[in-house]
Amino acid sequence: MNYVSAENLSKSYGVKVLFKNITFHVNEGDKIAIVAKNGSGKSTLLKILMGKEIADGGEVVINKDIQVVLFDQEIDFDPKLSVEEFMMTLDSAPILALKKYHHALTSENPDDMETALAEMEIHKAWDLENEMEQILSQLKITDLSAKMGTLSGGQIKRIALAKLLTETRAEHRHTLLIMDEPTNHLDVEMVEWLENYLSKAKITLLLVTHDRYFLDAVCDKIWEMEDGNLYLHNGSYATYLENKMIREDNLNSTIDKAQNLYRKELEWMRRQPKARTTKSKSRQDDFYETEKVAKTDTRKETLALDFEMKRLGNKILELKNINKSYDEKVLFKDFSYQFQRGEKVGIVGKNGAGKSTLLNIIQGFEPKDSGEIETGETIKFGYFAQKGLQYKEDERVIDFIKEIGENFPLANGKTISASQFLRLFLFDDQTQYSPISKLSGGEKRRLHLMYILYQNPNFLIFDEPTNDLDLPTLTVLENFLQNFQGSLIIVSHDRYFMDRIVDHVLAFEGEGKIKEFVGNFSEYRENLKNEEKNPKVEAPKVEKVEAPKETLAPIVTNQPAKKKLSFKEQHELETIEKEMPKLEAQRSKILDELNNETDYEKIAKFSAELEVISEKLENFEMRWLELQD
Repeated sequence: MNYVSAENLSKSYGVKVLFKNITFHVNEGDKIAIVAKNGSGKSTLLKILMGKEIADGGEVVINKDIQVVLFDQEIDFDPKLSVEEFMMTLDSAPILALKKYHHALTSENPDDMETALAEMEIHKAWDLENEMEQILSQLKITDLSAKMGTLSGGQIKRIALAKLLTETRAEHRHTLLIMDEPTNHLDVEMVEWLENYLSKAKITLLLVTHDRYFLDAVCDKIWEMEDGNLYLHNGSYATYLENKMIREDNLNSTIDKAQNLYRKELEWMRRQPKARTTKSKSRQDDFYETEKVAKTDTRKETLALDFEMKRLGNKILELKNINKSYDEKVLFKDFSYQFQRGEKVGIVGKNGAGKSTLLNIIQGFEPKDSGEIETGETIKFGYFAQKGLQYKEDERVIDFIKEIGENFPLANGKTISASQFLRLFLFDDQTQYSPISKLSGGEKRRLHLMYILYQNPNFLIFDEPTNDLDLPTLTVLENFLQNFQGSLIIVSHDRYFMDRIVDHVLAFEGEGKIKEFVGNFSEYRENLKNEEKNPKVEAPKVEKVEAPKETLAPIVTNQPAKKKLSFKEQHELETIEKEMPKLEAQRSKILDELNNETDYEKIAKFSAELEVISEKLENFEMRWLELQD
């Protein structure tokens, strides 16, 4: 069954073309993800399908027998309504039947109950209330009496998501579900539940998301919007990337051929007399077409972030016995951690567990209850916060960046201008001189990220950086962070992003407990699942019974069984075994240089280096023996 058909659809804003003459179809059961960089028109396309925007050209035909439901970034609600009242504002027959049934329970008119029961049967609404409660429970919405106006943005989005899923289940008509970034403001458990829910549900789905694990688990088709065109791909995200690479290789080959032809045709055009013959007119037309292809620029501006970072000293950041509570809620208790140079730490946990609070305490934005924080003298924090960009009204993009500095230093000793830096972040010349207020939500997030990095920090702190960033920007950001020489803390629910970046995990487990895990996010989750399947059982205490003194036999002691190394200890052992040969080689090299050196200053320098390496090697050897035993 065909749900939606679009033919030659076009949309522009001023001189900016979002898409031109695109054609597509949505059929029953399709689960489609839309992939594009910010500002390409993803959200505009969804609004056209919803009837909230009008296309400049082309035609959209939506099957009259289906309903289209949108989960948008912007949520309309009455702040005076309770959560339960907001949920019951759904305009569907099963919900209306359920409301009549609730009214009949308190009504003194027996006819009300009879009418309500009949409608409950007709609209098959008996299971709806139970399904609604299950969805609300999974999304951690417990207080149904709370007023919508008192809730946080994340809570409102989860309630809106619950309402949409309930509406989809309540309607027995064919439904096209359109979702714009549904995983924002959800913790990992909620994302995994929603992922499982949508992948198993018999629904037709059109989805915009930056979460690649979510995309792969839920969708079987990908629509790519680029340079005003729409490319259709069947299969996974990896298949889309492969198809995209093949397409770009073919395009580059076509451009190479066109450029060769263009040079020959240009020579011919220049030789022609001013009076053109009819016969040569077609060749002139072909020339202009060839010129258009030959001058196509397929080079993609990339975030070539080879920056000159301020050097990190020996002291990075150390937390000692940090405590923080709000009334009876303990966020962390006696938490200690010493950050190392180049360490990339991911912080995970449920919403409200205290992740953002810890980031604020580290930077001095929020007081701790007790404990001590030691920050190295050379540390320069770069904080990418959830609250978004702060800018003056009508401030231009270029002026906003130039407030920091006219130029930015690169690792090779050169500099680039603020305008060049902006181009690296995909802001063309026209956009640079536009007011920030005219940017899309995703473009503002990209500008915010650029603003942080332009300040050249050596300790990055990211609080949900992936929200509203497009996949092309995310991919380049990941590549940069993998090579970033400074230290990094990331709070994120994006599992793919965390897997690519972090090497340590701090898991907020509730009641003030923070668990340290060496490895990436998926390894941590796998370890957690194994612990849940095989919980540690403490051995029962056996009461010691002393034998009579006259019957005591000689005691034979057995060698105690070796304790199994923890994951962290095993990782430490492997690291030591890799580092020890390197240190021994360094020591041998210094000894050779000492034996052949006669300059006193150099002998003193080599001796000092030898002492440091020998001490480090000795410590490694002692620790190696401890772990082996």
